Amino acid sequence: MNLHEQQALPGLQALGLATAAEHLESVSQQAAAGNWSYRRFLGHLLEGERTARHHKTVTLNLQFARFPAIKRLAQFDCAQQPSLDPRLVEELATGRYLAEARNVVFLGPPGVGKTHLAIALGVSCAEQGHRVYFTSVTELARRLGKAMAENRLHREMNNYTRPKLLIIDEAGYLKLEPAHASLLFQVIAQRYQTGGSIILTSNKPFDQWAEVFAGDPVMASAVLDRLLHKATVITLKGDSYRMLERKKAGGAPPLARVC
Repeated sequence: MNLHEQQALPGLQALGLATAAEHLESVSQQAAAGNWSYRRFLGHLLEGERTARHHKTVTLNLQFARFPAIKRLAQFDCAQQPSLDPRLVEELATGRYLAEARNVVFLGPPGVGKTHLAIALGVSCAEQGHRVYFTSVTELARRLGKAMAENRLHREMNNYTRPKLLIIDEAGYLKLEPAHASLLFQVIAQRYQTGGSIILTSNKPFDQWAEVFAGDPVMASAVLDRLLHKATVITLKGDSYRMLERKKAGGAPPLARVC
């Protein structure tokens, strides 16, 4: 490392440019060998820093999200879902709905790909630099109920209200107790007030949501009013992927088709 690099290194470290500091010597050697301009040298150094920071952000976002598995849109077999408009999926993958504080609701019977699509959109969001949090309705109810009993509800609620995107999976599979239904309503209401997007999956049509919310049609109506005010609703149809795979057991799995 020459004198100029030794003089620059403490400044990079003081500014928190760890990757730039780590690669200063090697980039300087490249610049000297290629007779780079100062502008090109600086741009190359800072681009390496930016790339490293983005990679770290994405890694942390994916860890924070608590996805049960990493799913991507390219893995989704669109041939099994002719009711799904690929152009709509591509539009959602851009993440523009986040800036508009819009929600996305996937409806349909078990096994048609609701959770896969929800996770894939969440992964895309995380890779774009946004915080995402994934939870099932039952897990949300369990954790918030426990937090309420331990007088730490506000702190636990932050996990569900602060991320740019909250994914709520499996609404409707189990009927919620009144206290848990109220907690889910609070989450949706707070995100509505603060402009945070929700992706929600459910096996029940909206006219049956009173069953989900402890048999309370008034609460169900209040939830739907907030959830659907600005929302894209996608209804998936067809046979369960898991049942199709079971029928094909012993054979090669079908090739995925990109939406």
